[in-house]
Amino acid sequence: MGDPKKSWLRNRVEHALVKGLTRAYETVRVDPAKFLLQLRIAYRMPINGYHGVFSLNVGEVDMVAESVIRSGMRVAAIEGAGLGLGGLMTIVPDLGILSAITMRTIEKLSLVYGFEFNTDDEIAELWIAAASAAGVDISRDLLEKEVLNKFIPRVIERIAAQASKEVVEKWAGRMIPLASAAIGAGLNYWFVRAWGERARAHFRARHLQVRPERLALMASKLPAFR
Repeated sequence: MGDPKKSWLRNRVEHALVKGLTRAYETVRVDPAKFLLQLRIAYRMPINGYHGVFSLNVGEVDMVAESVIRSGMRVAAIEGAGLGLGGLMTIVPDLGILSAITMRTIEKLSLVYGFEFNTDDEIAELWIAAASAAGVDISRDLLEKEVLNKFIPRVIERIAAQASKEVVEKWAGRMIPLASAAIGAGLNYWFVRAWGERARAHFRARHLQVRPERLALMASKLPAFR
């Protein structure tokens, strides 16, 4: 028989993750137009649209992706240090905010590798990547059998169920009052790094897979010289 206290904590954690990820899906989204401007100015990517990413050197794209992950890690660490002062009392609001930070990082990585999320299929692919980042394998067969508004909640539930295992084990250190702020910062930092790296690997693999097709499409649209 399992530890009742741990079971209660895991239920709270899973509920917080579902709530946070649902909020991230519904309201906390990256604006592709604003982020494109950021990529052009802050990261100096010479592109006029996300299709242009496929004409860049893959190594250059990887460097930007790594920078995006580091940025998300820093934000998560600062947030974790602040709410970490409350120990386990603040773990639920912390996870809600952390979920939003993590999903925004994953959305940015999708855009960095040239994948927008304008259509239902593109949004579904984004959440398949999020599931991959959490260590959950989502079959595309599931997507084909369901409409998006049913597919996303099911994916969120599976992500939360998987992620709650890691969270409960690693976040136990937040019960130590004086160390909880530092532990909270470190755990949030680790969380975004781990999920960010797995999501980056997912989008990079997709980028390399469709890159020849996208380059051929871009070449076909170039004006012919007479």
